Amino acid sequence: MKVLITGSSGLIGSALISALTAQGHQVVRLVRRRVNGEEGVAKWDPAAGKLDPAVFEGVDAVVNLAGESIAASRWTPARKSRMRESRVPGTRLLSETMAQLAHPPEVLVSASAVGYYGSRGEEVLSEDAPPGEGFLPEVCVAWEAATEPAREGGIRVVNLRIGMVLSGKGGALPQMLTPFQMGVGGKLGDGRQFMAWIAIDDLVAVILHAIANKSLMGPVNAVAPNPVSNREFTKTLGEVLGRPTILSMPAFAVRLVFGEMADALLLASARVEPLRLAVGGFVFQLPHLEGALRHVLGKVYN
Repeated sequence: MKVLITGSSGLIGSALISALTAQGHQVVRLVRRRVNGEEGVAKWDPAAGKLDPAVFEGVDAVVNLAGESIAASRWTPARKSRMRESRVPGTRLLSETMAQLAHPPEVLVSASAVGYYGSRGEEVLSEDAPPGEGFLPEVCVAWEAATEPAREGGIRVVNLRIGMVLSGKGGALPQMLTPFQMGVGGKLGDGRQFMAWIAIDDLVAVILHAIANKSLMGPVNAVAPNPVSNREFTKTLGEVLGRPTILSMPAFAVRLVFGEMADALLLASARVEPLRLAVGGFVFQLPHLEGALRHVLGKVYN
């Protein structure tokens, strides 16, 4: 296949490119800043609404992963604006451009997030659950809606609602390691909030599955089948690292340090299940947290 990818330099995009090229597929990276002479690279300007339809020539599938990190720093009004603007307009531009092509790609796999559901306590959330309330659900709803032109144009669209991605090379996990390695890691708040997670290896496999499986469309929860509470996650990570996890950070302190992001992300509870992947026969290689953590951190069982 020939696959066009946005957000190709990020954690997920880099891993996906490695998997695709290892399987012999051709990859085109759609980037905002192109270096002259780079092969397999095309330029676009989503902020200005500029995208040359010629970049889609011969492309079989598009994977849209572009979007500024939601957990890099406190949410100022400017940061929140960038988080939305780095996702919605670019996705809409992709979708509208693809829909106007005489021979468009067969499928658009576009990232979304479990933030779609907001904080829902112990409620089990399949893809049919309605969106939650707040900034993250609003962004995710708009993000997914931006793919509608492609869907209306007859292109199969898969909206991947991605959980916390576990990788030793980037994302949230490496940021957690220092306090845990120092023996001061612990649960956040009361620790009862559910965390939807997925190992990077399984996420890449989910994306490849979404490209290949022609019956899969619409929202798909890209999460492992065994969500855990923050308390469980903390305990398991401590065991994998061989460090104590007796400390905790009370909710008021989490809010003091992280501001709005605390309730929207760190203290929010999302018990998400990958129902459509299960129905479609997808098999997770790392379905349990301990095995996933040991794998991505390079640890081995005793």
